[in-house]
Amino acid sequence: MSEFPAAVKSPGGMGEAGCIRLFLCGDVMTGRGIDQVLPHPVEPHLFEGWARSALDYVELAERASGGIGRGLDYAYPWGEAIAVLERLRPQVRIVNLETAVTTCEDAQPGKGIHYRMNPDNLPCLTRPGIDCCVLANNHVLDWGRDGLRQTLECLHSAGLRTAGAGANSQEAAAPAVIELAQARVLVFAFADSTSGVPRDWAASPSRIGVNFLDEICANSARRIAMQTAKHRLAHDIVVVSVHWGGNWGFDIGKAQRAFAHRLVDEGGADIVYGHSSHHVKGIEVRRGKLILYGCGDFLNDYEGISGHGDYRPDLSLMYFPEVDPATGNLCALQAVPMRIRRFRLERAQGEDVSWLRLTLDRESSKLGTRVTADDDGNLSFHW
Repeated sequence: MSEFPAAVKSPGGMGEAGCIRLFLCGDVMTGRGIDQVLPHPVEPHLFEGWARSALDYVELAERASGGIGRGLDYAYPWGEAIAVLERLRPQVRIVNLETAVTTCEDAQPGKGIHYRMNPDNLPCLTRPGIDCCVLANNHVLDWGRDGLRQTLECLHSAGLRTAGAGANSQEAAAPAVIELAQARVLVFAFADSTSGVPRDWAASPSRIGVNFLDEICANSARRIAMQTAKHRLAHDIVVVSVHWGGNWGFDIGKAQRAFAHRLVDEGGADIVYGHSSHHVKGIEVRRGKLILYGCGDFLNDYEGISGHGDYRPDLSLMYFPEVDPATGNLCALQAVPMRIRRFRLERAQGEDVSWLRLTLDRESSKLGTRVTADDDGNLSFHW
């Protein structure tokens, strides 16, 4: 495996009045086409109905946006996001990694999409200083249980914490613990069937798998609150990651919203970190706690694929919540708009920023949150 270059992480920045600044983002898919342009691509063959090679996705993107190149630096997909992280210096960096890190050939039969990245390309994740990879999602077992086993081994050997998957149900349910000087951040992760996670991917007492959420309901929220309470200490910040819902559509279902509210009301979560949708969704603050219903994609190889342009899946956000460790309450929320182009993140500009602001303001205002943009194109949220 390649040597891991040093992360760009600089000394942690404090937010308003001693609040802790986190970095969260939507789905990070560094496999398939993106893996093919990095220094050590895995074998490109696929088993999809519409593509037999991961290089097909590279060609689609190049037709849409121009040449990308091959053997690019590990930091290439992060592009201008690296400078944003260096400037804002979040103390904790969490992503939903929707990619198996494996050379395993045990492709999940009958599955439409198979994402994997060569373990030798892992510096793609260490370069931006990621602390925790959430794995409770519908792609981490794309290449079978051996693929998940290798994913866990590779991430842990690189110093990356994981949440939401493990060698058994106890490990899959355990939180990732990120120690800070003045607090801890605990990350619990759950995968719901509505996002396309098969029930048989669930970890058991003797089987590797994901932390599967049987149902989005009041009882499940209560159980999660009891689970987080067993681990929570004073000044801990608890992030509950939930992979839920379909890929497209701005509506937030009643059951989904009630579940998020219950997580907050029962004391189970300081941040509800929801994802699965390929585009951004509305944001709510309930009793001082942040609820992200859908963070959108952050990195993907969908460039050049048509059909959902009205949702702008090429636009993404870097979310920077600042949380008071004494109360778990949200002090401030800023987001930096980004755009995926040639498999690389660049700062969104002009009309793209306007689209994101207007869309988020429209959807979030239904939930009691408003969105403004400053002269540099950064978004701020008000509740």
